Amino acid sequence: MPSIPELPGVVVPLHSDQDVWLKKHVAALCGLEHDRFPGSQPVSFGVKDLERLENNDYWVCEKSDGIRVLLVILTNLDTNEQLVHIVDRHNTYRLLAGMYFPHWEDPKMPLRSTIVDAELVIDVDPQSKRETMRLLCFDCLVADNQNVMEKSLEKRYGRLKEWFFRPYSRMIRDHPYMSERLPFDIRVKEINLSYHLEKVFAVDIPALQHGNDGLIYTPVSTPYVPGTDNQILKWKPPSENSIDFKLVLRFPPLRGQPDKPDFSAKPIFALHVWRGGEGKRAVYEPYDVMHVEDDEWERLKESQEQLDDRIVEVHWDPVGEHWRMMRFRDDKPNGNHRTVVENIIQSIADGVEKDALLARSNNIKNAWKARHGQASQPSQPPPHPSSQPTAPPPYSNPNPYIQPQKPPPVAHPPPLPHVDRHYGPLAPSRWSKVSGPAVLRAALMDLAWPLLSARAAGWTRDSGVPRMMLVWLLAADIYVAPGYAVLVDPELELGHSSIRKRQVQGEVGSTAGLQVGTGRVTR
Repeated sequence: MPSIPELPGVVVPLHSDQDVWLKKHVAALCGLEHDRFPGSQPVSFGVKDLERLENNDYWVCEKSDGIRVLLVILTNLDTNEQLVHIVDRHNTYRLLAGMYFPHWEDPKMPLRSTIVDAELVIDVDPQSKRETMRLLCFDCLVADNQNVMEKSLEKRYGRLKEWFFRPYSRMIRDHPYMSERLPFDIRVKEINLSYHLEKVFAVDIPALQHGNDGLIYTPVSTPYVPGTDNQILKWKPPSENSIDFKLVLRFPPLRGQPDKPDFSAKPIFALHVWRGGEGKRAVYEPYDVMHVEDDEWERLKESQEQLDDRIVEVHWDPVGEHWRMMRFRDDKPNGNHRTVVENIIQSIADGVEKDALLARSNNIKNAWKARHGQASQPSQPPPHPSSQPTAPPPYSNPNPYIQPQKPPPVAHPPPLPHVDRHYGPLAPSRWSKVSGPAVLRAALMDLAWPLLSARAAGWTRDSGVPRMMLVWLLAADIYVAPGYAVLVDPELELGHSSIRKRQVQGEVGSTAGLQVGTGRVTR
């Protein structure tokens, strides 16, 4: 399936007055104390989550393989003017011209400020092969100037369909010429009860005109949570689970000139994991390396694209026992957080296959029925708003874009426990445009590079080669002085491969007390 080359709209310059104003008002509408991207993020599905599906009401839908965005509609009720933007996960705003959303009660009036959660995809007609950019909406944070984040999913989804989408689709139906100037088509994703999984696999996914990236399970009764929501579950077959890292290239030294890198040689493809922070304050640390075949490296060079310092999506190859590249993820500002990486690796180890998930559907259905009783109906999206007793209150506010409301109290997490540092400070490196201490001794390179090259030619973890030591030394540019021994912890893991305990003697060592990963360095 084709990918989206560029998001539509005119980019609002970062840190401009308009950018600051937009983020401030969106934060106020969402009741947040920060102006970061307010969208929620799921966690990976594991065996333990099967019981969670039995004990709680969940809805399920296919996960589209597109670009996650928010559609932000800000309405000035003094002038009835609407500003429509699309926001990506970089928190970059793009102004969309020519879009209008009517009010659900009076289509002659504009819909008030609304924030919709969605996925932007490219649909390809199987007959004509025509490509259509489409916005697939699945949740909302604000509807008609009301913050609905504290409401349950069934109520949020009802607002999405009845207040946002129904009047808009009626307008496009009655005035089809309007669709000609729109940047994309808009649809609402169909969501199913969690035990209707067979229908999702047999009907919904085969009917897609875009790529599929698994399933999303969303709890029915919980509120919308910005950032990582441990209640939202992302399922993929264990063999298809992927992780986003930052790619850092490490080149070997020129022969005879150990102080200069050989940019014509095949580098080490180091994978760095995100530890937190945003923008220039983002913190990364070495995690593992990615395997790249020689012909793949030649194709990457021929593309003439920048490879270093980009987010790369990788999957685990259980046969070769190494990470393999899938694609670059320029739509993501950072790789997966280390805690997410560990959860994904755990889900690879104890992941749930499709057949096991389907086999559990009957138990999930019986548990759901038992919770609601034989006579009661499962949770469904709410009826049309006309049948609801209350409508939005009259609007009166000096600021025409925001309805005054007291933001919900923000619970501050307890302070993090003290954790010993496992890595030395990072500084600019001559071996990469990204990071690493400034000095990498020629003696270390003379020892490490031939060993790592030999491993790339076929050595495995069982051959006795101190792979982890070499990976960390090269990936982090850690200098190790003569006269010390490196002891590798027996529980240390490289990606998904456990490393056997071994002791490395010789001319490679380190200053006393330095810790590398979970390895110990002693005299």
